[in-house]
Amino acid sequence: MINWRKAARGPVVTYGAIGLCCLIFLIGPLSGLNPVHGTGDILLAVQSAYFERWGVIPSELLSGAPSALVTPLTALFVHGSWLHLLGNMLFLFVFGAMAEERMGRIQFALFYLGCGYLALVTYAVVHADSDQTLVGASGAISAVLGAFLYLFPRARVTSLFPFLFFLPLRFPAWIVLIFWFALQWVAAQRAGSGPGVAYLAHVAGFCAGFLYAWGRSRRTDRVRTSAPATEGESQP
Repeated sequence: MINWRKAARGPVVTYGAIGLCCLIFLIGPLSGLNPVHGTGDILLAVQSAYFERWGVIPSELLSGAPSALVTPLTALFVHGSWLHLLGNMLFLFVFGAMAEERMGRIQFALFYLGCGYLALVTYAVVHADSDQTLVGASGAISAVLGAFLYLFPRARVTSLFPFLFFLPLRFPAWIVLIFWFALQWVAAQRAGSGPGVAYLAHVAGFCAGFLYAWGRSRRTDRVRTSAPATEGESQP
């Protein structure tokens, strides 16, 4: 029997974001599973229009058009391929639940959307002249990784490293996440504004997430120092 009360206390925002991203991908033209979008050249045209409507185009975003200002939010739920979707959702599944539990649902939801928006806008500002469309939840999920690094540095996570023959090994989160961030930073220095992975959005999101968790912890500590009545609350 399913314990619905216990399920309702789980990481609802994390699982909801995963479910919404998967649903949007499956019913949209990018999965290739929905016959309403057609096939062949028709499907390609629909996919191109879909990206332009819901994705971030830096040159248009910085023009200040109201419709473009919404795209950093809509782009967080659009993915370009099965690999893109599954990779992002795996990271969100592994790291999102604990971060949500520590922050609380509403705060985590606002954190996820806000940092994701900031990450995409940062990329757009740096590549202001680019007409390439940017989609995906990577910026928001990178923020979750940054927050996780501050909140749970000693938590052990299973990782696969190519130079270790892809053996599943468990390492402290701080080793895995700092290594991941270093790879994104190096890749961002070499990447241009053309098609490919927006590594700069990953770097911006990770930094925003880490700084948010650090700032939130400091604010909570100050409140508890001056107001002993709040000492029974959970430590962030």
